[in-house]
Amino acid sequence: MTLLAFALLLQDATSTLPDSTTTAPAGNNGSAIVEMLHNSGPVALTVLGILLIASIFSWAVMLSKWRAFGSAEKQSNRFLRAFRKSGRLSEIAHVADQFKPSPLVSVFNEIHDEYQRQSGGRGIPPNPAAMERAALTASSEALTQMEHRLTWLATIAQSATYIGLFGTVMGIVNAFHGLGTAGAATLRAVAPGISEALITTAAGLVVAIPALVGYNQLTARLREFASRMDDFGRELLNAIENAALFQPQTPQSQPQEDGRRRSI
Repeated sequence: MTLLAFALLLQDATSTLPDSTTTAPAGNNGSAIVEMLHNSGPVALTVLGILLIASIFSWAVMLSKWRAFGSAEKQSNRFLRAFRKSGRLSEIAHVADQFKPSPLVSVFNEIHDEYQRQSGGRGIPPNPAAMERAALTASSEALTQMEHRLTWLATIAQSATYIGLFGTVMGIVNAFHGLGTAGAATLRAVAPGISEALITTAAGLVVAIPALVGYNQLTARLREFASRMDDFGRELLNAIENAALFQPQTPQSQPQEDGRRRSI
């Protein structure tokens, strides 16, 4: 707003001159941005080039993450349906790789492997706390993999505005330098610097706002995946314990199991 007021004051000052009553044709409005880019200096062009690269990279990250998260959510729903319909964990273990993009598969494989190491896939697991820790480890690893390159969006969202502000400051410096070189308060002397300042400011906002919105949306979906993995881990542990309670015991192991129950 300060730059616009400064430009209007200069325009009012130059409008008092006899030969300064010229009006730009309306048809040139579409080429105003191209003209500003043509009149920009090397500093402004460098700032715009950096912002362009940051914008392309941020959109590439957002599109890839949205596609990956969509596939993971779809496979998670399919895996949950298959898990709840099946009556045996061994059946799910054989087909779990078909739902590999889902982070729930990692949680299932980690808990199932720990269950196999503890009791061979039969009976009550002797150390349920170790299975809970295995579920937490699998959830943490899956979230870390899903968060890959996501912090770049936050970095771009925070730094793009400052990069644009740097171009704004340099544009103001060029405007006052042109004013001092011309020796008169004319709009022609300061217009290139003001155009550089305005276009770099706008470019910084155009890059920062989508990156910030995309980062917030993707982190919200990550929290949803984390909650679903925690819920599934508890559901799987409950299923293992319930299945172990109702498993038929062999005649050799039945007295030991009864004695264990009595001692508990």
